[in-house]
Amino acid sequence: MNPNKNNSNQKSLTTLWKVLRFIGRYRFLPILSILFACITVVMQLYVPILFGDAIDQIIAEHQVHFHKMIYFLGRITTLVILSSIITWFMNMINNQLTYRTVQDIRSKAIRQIQRLPLSYLEGHSTGDIVSRVIADTDILSDGLLLGFTQLFSGIVTIIVTLLFMLSKNIWITLLVIVLTPFSFFVAKFISSRSYEMFHKQSTTRGKQTALIEEMIGNQKIVHAFGYETTASTRFDEINQDLKEYSQKAVFYSSLTNPSTRFVNNIIYAGVALLGAFLVPYGMLTVGGLSVMLSYANQYMKPFNDISSVITELQNALACASHIFELLEAEPESADSANELTDIKGEVTIDNVSFSYDPSKELIRNFNLNVTPGMRIAIVGPTGCGKTTLINLLMRFYDVQSGSISIDEQNIQEISRHSLRHSFGMVLQDTWIKSGTVRENICIGKPDATDEEILEAAKRSHSLGFIRRLTDGLDTMLHEDSLSQGQRQLLCITRVMLCLPSMLILDEATSSIDTRTEVQIQEAFDRLMQGRTSFIVAHRLSTIRSADLILVMKDGKVIEQGTHDALMHAGGFYKDLYNSQFAKVTE
Repeated sequence: MNPNKNNSNQKSLTTLWKVLRFIGRYRFLPILSILFACITVVMQLYVPILFGDAIDQIIAEHQVHFHKMIYFLGRITTLVILSSIITWFMNMINNQLTYRTVQDIRSKAIRQIQRLPLSYLEGHSTGDIVSRVIADTDILSDGLLLGFTQLFSGIVTIIVTLLFMLSKNIWITLLVIVLTPFSFFVAKFISSRSYEMFHKQSTTRGKQTALIEEMIGNQKIVHAFGYETTASTRFDEINQDLKEYSQKAVFYSSLTNPSTRFVNNIIYAGVALLGAFLVPYGMLTVGGLSVMLSYANQYMKPFNDISSVITELQNALACASHIFELLEAEPESADSANELTDIKGEVTIDNVSFSYDPSKELIRNFNLNVTPGMRIAIVGPTGCGKTTLINLLMRFYDVQSGSISIDEQNIQEISRHSLRHSFGMVLQDTWIKSGTVRENICIGKPDATDEEILEAAKRSHSLGFIRRLTDGLDTMLHEDSLSQGQRQLLCITRVMLCLPSMLILDEATSSIDTRTEVQIQEAFDRLMQGRTSFIVAHRLSTIRSADLILVMKDGKVIEQGTHDALMHAGGFYKDLYNSQFAKVTE
């Protein structure tokens, strides 16, 4: 037996069970849907009996019991109307069940993304994650809705029809039951292969989405470096894979319906053949055989309907598997309930080691003692560990050995929210959400007044361009509404508004012109008074007033001291500073 087939079958069943656990939260709805399906099917199966009774009222030519016929026709009309109303309610319930389930999955996915470690998010493209939460969930929704609509009524039809058949003839019913599993075997054989292809299709679709997002978001760079041909080639390769997987998935799934119909025709022929043998022995009448053939056809119809749904269900389960990979990813380690209070700003880094790749050391045996109110500048070449140190301070990553303490409390024993809330952070990478200028500034302090916002904007030198905007603080912003420098000024304004206990400035003025940088630096100087601050800067002229400058190289502090002391020492820092000064004056 092919192990890949077994794995596909097992994975499909496992995924189905996971989806059913979400559905189980609304177990009342599927019960109600099945109940309505039972009522509808019974009504539909009873209608032919009433039609037969109505026809029986035609005794002979010109001899018709009209009043009885009208009675039966009235009952038929009532049953048809009631059946339609109940079917409508059943569909409404199925809609509710589907979209509530999908809503829960999407909500859990968003919460999971917020709980995932930074390493996971950096290891997966944004397009892939977006594809799982949006596209894959949409496909799951379509599959579930179709499955509920067809599956519930189909199963009920099969069971109720069997009961009607049993009331007519047990031998033919047993024949039908014995032959039925062949239909399931055929469907299972085909579905295991289609599931594998649909899963590959979903994964490849995520790669395609990621590439498209990457190309569109960096179109200027693509054009500037003539990357269009390479990008198109990459897209064509992924698109080719997607085409092949999609074709194979559709091919395998398209075999389900005709294969099931073939088995159903065999069952129909078996009923006719057995019935033909039973009639001469008086075990079944010709009329009874006609009824059994009608019921056999009614019995087999749901199999055809269900088989037509298998394609969508397999696609839905493949997408669901893709979603559950995200939902089941290992979250950040358990968080503490302890919170930082009355923060002084004493930071102790004791023999800390960390690396992203176990085979490549980055930070080794790092030690640092920071007294409250100190300004610590961190400089060094690219990849020396400057930003990594900030990530460790904020617990975006946890140290692999050693410890980091704030006010003598190990940050591992402090809730991440409390820790991060104690820092005001301005990064080189800016983030502007879709919303007003006011909403973007008040992210860290939602209850801030306009007076507080304008004062913070004044201190960060963003008030000028804010006033020039169409609606001032009420101006709606989108990703490309502002220049990079204006975006960073808004990010700085957020910190100015919150007045945190400690500051982290990671290339905070990298996108701002030199004149504005001087003004903002003056504002930062006022803001940092009495606050422990960590400054990562590539413009060394901005950190001359720092209380302590750490010069890092290859994950170690190779020099430390004030600007004047380091310049006097004539080491690596002096070379860095002079090289920048030389570039500026050339």
